[in-house]
Amino acid sequence: MLIEFFFTLRRYGLKVSPRELLDCLNALNHGLAFADLDAFYELSKTIFVKDETQFDKFDRAFADYFEGIEDSDFLTQLQKSASLPDEWLRKEFEKHLTAEQKAQIEALGGLDKLMETLKQRLAEQQKRHAGGNKWVGTGGTSPFGAYGYNPEGVRIGQDTNRQRRAVKVWDKRQYRNLDADSEISSRTMQLALKKLRKFARSGASDQLDLNETIAATAKQGGMLDVRMAPERHNAVNVLMLFDIGGSMDDYIHLCEQLFSAAHSEFKHLEFFYFHNCVYEHVWRDNERRQSSLIDTYQLINRFGKDYRLIFVGDATMGPYEIAYPGGSVEHWNQEPGALWLQRLTNHFEKVAWLNPQPKAYWPYYHSIALIEEAVQNRMYPMTLDGLSEAIKALS
Repeated sequence: MLIEFFFTLRRYGLKVSPRELLDCLNALNHGLAFADLDAFYELSKTIFVKDETQFDKFDRAFADYFEGIEDSDFLTQLQKSASLPDEWLRKEFEKHLTAEQKAQIEALGGLDKLMETLKQRLAEQQKRHAGGNKWVGTGGTSPFGAYGYNPEGVRIGQDTNRQRRAVKVWDKRQYRNLDADSEISSRTMQLALKKLRKFARSGASDQLDLNETIAATAKQGGMLDVRMAPERHNAVNVLMLFDIGGSMDDYIHLCEQLFSAAHSEFKHLEFFYFHNCVYEHVWRDNERRQSSLIDTYQLINRFGKDYRLIFVGDATMGPYEIAYPGGSVEHWNQEPGALWLQRLTNHFEKVAWLNPQPKAYWPYYHSIALIEEAVQNRMYPMTLDGLSEAIKALS
């Protein structure tokens, strides 16, 4: 049985090995889960999943193997149903049926027929429905949806049980937003940025070294021998430069998520702002940007080469803003932006430019090609895959 489960996990992209399979078999032999699917779910997830970003893949593989949802096209449609527009499933359309009305409703006739019918509905439905008896909707007698009644149906989009009649529940999965292939969010950014963190021991010996204490005590024949070690500190220094204003207004929320994730992950984080391209000045406070400018040379003189330099911007501007003196739209720059980018990338050894503009649009902007050349082809899209590639370049 577990052999097929093992290959199902692999089919869904989990990086599992025979070692985890043997560990799971050993755990079952010791009675850690017996005749309890929920207990086996928790046990197998603990053994097979080594990374939070794999939780969602595990949930889908588990559902496939134990609940029989094996049609990948059908699974894709069901996943889409988890993101049905909210107005399709609003609770205010709930219909209260009399006992006589409920008794008149007939079930579709078996799980296979129910799931096959749902597959057909998802392929055909184009808009929200309320109070009906066929489509995915609310407050009706359809077998599919929320806040209605049917003696045998699939619950979609409803917070909790009501009639306790659903034979399938397809609510949003608990770890859906942790999937490495899903849309980017503050949480998924944190998971990606965490890979950049490195720790070093420094300072006074003020932290108990438990392993060394146990080993030393054993060598002393049981007489306590306490060993201390320097406390570990986050050794990664990060400098972030954010493009603000203009076309970047479309990406404010995404940049806020990135900043929040970086701020929580890195103990040594410095950040400044620029507009379109970096010139002779940056600033720390957008409300005082005219009166509190900071010389860009200070970044080079103040922060060592070990700092990881991360630019965040869509690189969408006029080519003159990069290549020519006086090209800036806000002031007369004595030197071209490309020269300042060269100075910064020459000083900092680890550099990455994160671009929130969808990569499919990059070829349509000459300025993106110029910026990409200026940062020596170290520009990455602000997606989970792009962020992971950037972290590799910065490590």
